[in-house]
Parts: sequence; structure tokens; C-alpha cells
Amino acid sequence: MTHRVRPATPLALPPWLAHALRAQRGPVPWSAVTRGALAGGPLLIAALAAGHVSLGVVAVIAAMLAGINDRPGSRRASVRRIGVPALAGAAGLLTGTYAGEHLGAVALTLVLTVLGLLAGAVSAVGPVASGVGTQVLVTAAVGAGMPLPDTGWSRTLAFLAGAGWLLALRLALPTPGRLTGDFRFDGERAAVAEVYDAVAALLDATGTRHAVARRAALTAALDQAQDALAGPRLRRYASSAAERRLHAQYAAALPLAEAATALAWAGEPVPARAAEGPRRLAAAVRGANHTGPLPAPARSAPGLRALDDALLRAAEAFDGGEGGDLHTRRRSPRSVARTVIGAAGREYGLRVGLCFGAGAAVAQALHHTQWYGQHQHWYWLPATAVFLVKPDLGPLASRVLCRAAGTVLGALVFAAFAAVLPRPEGLVALVVLAGALIPVAARHFAAQTAVVTVLVLALVMVGGEPQASVGRIGETLLACAIVLVVGHLPVPGQRGGGVRARLTAAGDAAHAYLAHVLSGSTDRATRWTLRREAYRTLAEARAAIALATAELPALARHAEGADEIAATLERLVDTTTACAVHLDHTGRLTPEHLERLAELRDRLADRSDRAAVRLPDLPLAG
Repeated sequence: MTHRVRPATPLALPPWLAHALRAQRGPVPWSAVTRGALAGGPLLIAALAAGHVSLGVVAVIAAMLAGINDRPGSRRASVRRIGVPALAGAAGLLTGTYAGEHLGAVALTLVLTVLGLLAGAVSAVGPVASGVGTQVLVTAAVGAGMPLPDTGWSRTLAFLAGAGWLLALRLALPTPGRLTGDFRFDGERAAVAEVYDAVAALLDATGTRHAVARRAALTAALDQAQDALAGPRLRRYASSAAERRLHAQYAAALPLAEAATALAWAGEPVPARAAEGPRRLAAAVRGANHTGPLPAPARSAPGLRALDDALLRAAEAFDGGEGGDLHTRRRSPRSVARTVIGAAGREYGLRVGLCFGAGAAVAQALHHTQWYGQHQHWYWLPATAVFLVKPDLGPLASRVLCRAAGTVLGALVFAAFAAVLPRPEGLVALVVLAGALIPVAARHFAAQTAVVTVLVLALVMVGGEPQASVGRIGETLLACAIVLVVGHLPVPGQRGGGVRARLTAAGDAAHAYLAHVLSGSTDRATRWTLRREAYRTLAEARAAIALATAELPALARHAEGADEIAATLERLVDTTTACAVHLDHTGRLTPEHLERLAELRDRLADRSDRAAVRLPDLPLAG
């Protein structure tokens, strides 16, 4: 008798470890690499030539932090993404400098702890606010602990000069390959074109198992285009024709996205030629030229009629260059304040404040011991804790593993270079190389940590301090231990406030969108704006859930059931979109639409009760 040997099944890694090993993919961002190389090196060379090395070090630190926020997108959106955290960082540096000069260790620790509570609560608002919180705390620690001969105001001005230099490079340098012509709106063009390509991809996938993923990709493309177009309009009353055309092209993509989503909801394949029109529109956006004739799809169903109508409106918008101002995502001060003082802000702020304050207290207690050494800088420990405790940078266990591994690798690499490089020329070259590598290393937290460690240690030596690799490793491991302990401490109230807050916001947005559609309103601009907000808040909730479920089991259990609620809300918004398209072309809903809405309402009510998430009652009859 023979026995059949079953093939061994691969062992599944736990989510927290799998996340630590996962890296982003994509083409090399050569523009950001060029800016990184040109950011720190010239600033340091100018400071050495002028005899103000310490101010040069501060300016390079500012350029480094601005480079970390230098993400793909439009030039104007980068003004807020880089500039607002830089202004906050300058304020933190000034505050930390004067607090360090005039307060004792205990009072200084209390001030830094309170600052951590406030900055952590603000960080819960969104990505830019998170950058603000990070830079405030890092620069406050640097200002309080870095032994520099300069005044607080001179440090602050040097910091602003460093961040301003990186921002100027971001705004002025052309994109590689576009050295001629109008390159000011390259980021906006690429983002809007991606929306039309995503519409075409969703139409291709309609009726297949890939439709759900393609609809999510369309949402991501719309989010990126919305961000790209939401930068400051410096010429509000004399806006260029190219700028107006891009706004019109984005607005024209919204009804196309709506029609494609309704077709995907119906689940029936559409003719291949239906996707040809959006692809031609994408090519026209990228090339900044005319669309030419667009193939019209058959008008045999409401979704196809909506698609044909949207293509006609898009052609008119491309030719006329006029469109609605639908790109702006407006958040009232009241909603921001609710986020800051709500469950997410309180939980976030408490953990950041405890980690930052504990890091500062331990660092100052060890500052004069033999272990710490004469030349060590105590601000490294709390500054490291800030990056480790930020939940938007990844799950806690993943952050700790990546930070520890990256610091050890970066310190060893720097020690090897420091043994052979001439000073200061070799160290300046190392700063240039590390600055160029930051945009590439940003794909993985460990790689980014390694590159930043090399850059910071090089700056320390340029400033006249001895090689500090061993101290950097020790402080990072201490910060990892502090964050791991604080991250698993019980806190007042219910855990998982960030996830629940995102789900509640998504539920409110879905409710507003559905109520508008069922009201029979003919205001399509408002409908498309509400639809965008519904899908955007859902994407934010999905991201928060993905991070929460990749935590260690003790923390991941607080997000149980959240993914099911998000999936149901997504189906509800998809169904609402299908209802809107059907109402436009028939004036009434079918029994299938009503039955699906009622089913999703009941499912949401049941799942939200089990997961303790507050969702509004859906405006359905019967």
C-alpha cells in the first residue's frame, strides 16, 4: 500500500512580521533624488565657507525633514505638504531652545510631555497634520538638547532657510525628460491622466472578479488627483488657461467614474470600445492636446447611457477648459476640533505624550552617566521615540523592528565610512549621497532609517563631535523598549479609537451621499462631491484598519469586525452610485436596488452593534 505524500504548505507569517518585510514598489523618483542630492550638500558647503557650521547643521536637518515629506504629486500641493510642517518645526525648535535654556530637567520633561500630548492629538487629523506633529516634537527635542552656540532665533532662521531651500528646489526644478515646455503642472497632469486610465481599467474589468480591485484603484487615483489639484492657487484672479483646463478635466472625470462604478455594480461585461474613450482622454491630458473623436458606447442600459453622456461632457470640457471647483476637500474647523478632542485624538495624543516624555526623562537621567558618555546628545532618544510611536508610519511591532535594524545597519555603514573618509570633504559627500537616497529608501521604514542614521551621524561629525555610532544604537534600542511598553499599556476608554473614528466618518459620509441621492435632487455637482467624500473616507478607514490588524495580537483584537463594516459600507456606496445613475435615466429605482439597499442597511446595523461603532440610520423606507 502506498501513501501519498502531501506537499508541504508554506508557513504564513504573522501580519506584524509580514508588514515589516514588505516594501513599496515603483519607478525610481529621479526628481526627488536630484532634489535630495542638491538639498543638504550646498547648505553645508555654504555654512563651512561662512564659518557657521552649527547653523549649517540645523539647515541640513530641516532640509532632511522636508525631504522626508517630499512625496510624489503636484508642485503646488507640496507647498502645504512640505511648508506647513516646516513652519511647525521652526516653532518647535524655538520653543525647545528657550525651554532647554531656562528650565530644569523636571520642568523641561513636563513641558515636552504636554507638547507631545498636543502634537499627538493634532496628528490624528490627517497626513499633513501628522507631519506637523512629528516636526514639532523632533525639533523641540533638538532645540532643547543640541549643544549649539547659536541663539534660538538664529537656529530658527537657519531651519526655515533649509526647509525653504528644499521647497524652492521642488517648485523650480523641471521634471527629468521635460526640460522644455510648460512643466509647472506635470504632477497635476499625471494625476488627472491616471484617473482616466483607472476608469478605462474598471470598464475592462466589469463583469470579472477584478472589478472590486479596479474600483479601489479608481478611488486611489481620484484621491491623488484631488490632492494634486488642492494646492494653493497663487494666481486666483489671473489663473492660466492650463490651470483652468486641468480643473475642468478633473471635474469631467467624476461623472465618468460614476458611470463606470454603476456598470461594475451591475456586473455585466461591457463592449471593449467603452474603455477606448477614457484612454484617449488620458493621452490628451498627458500630452496637453486635443482629444480627437471619441468612440461612443452603445446606449442600451442606464449605465452605458450615463457613460456616453459623460464622454460628451468630457469632450466639451476638454475643448472649453471650464469646469467646476470640485477638487477642494473642505474641512471645517469644527470637524478638525472634533477629531483632535475625540477618541482618536485622545488615544493618539496620550501615547505620543507618554513616549516622548518618557524618552526625554530617561535621556536626561542618563545624560551625565558614564554609559552615556561626554559627547552624547540626549535629544536623540525622545526624537527616535516620536518616529516609533507614530501609528500612521506602520504597525507598532513593524516600526520597532525596522527602526532597530535600520539604525544598526546605518551606524555600522557610517562607522566604516568614517574610518576612511577625509574630513570634512568626505563627510559632506556622505551627506549628499544620503540626501539623494532618502526618496528611494522611503519605500521601507528600515531602509529610510538606515539612510537617515548615516546622514545624522555625518552631521554630528561635521559639527566637531566624535564618531557616535555606538551611542546611536543604544539610544534607539532604549526608545524601542519605551515605545513597546507604552504601546501596550491599558489606556482610559476603549481601545481602537482611531479605527472607530475613521469608520464613523465613513458612515456619516455614506449617509449624506445616500440621503442626497434618494432626495431626488438634480444638483449633480453636490452629488459628485458627496460621492468623492464617501469613497475617500472609506479609503482612509481601510488604511487605518489595515495598520491596526497588522499589530501584535494584543492590539489587533481591538479592530476585529472593522473590516467587515468597511466592506459593507463600500458596497452601500457602490449601490448608491448605481441608484443615482439609474434615477438620472429612468426616474425610479428597481426592486433590486431597493432590496439591496435594505439588505445593506440591516447588515450594517448588525455589524456596527457587534463592533461598537456608531453609524447613522440610513434614510430608507420599508
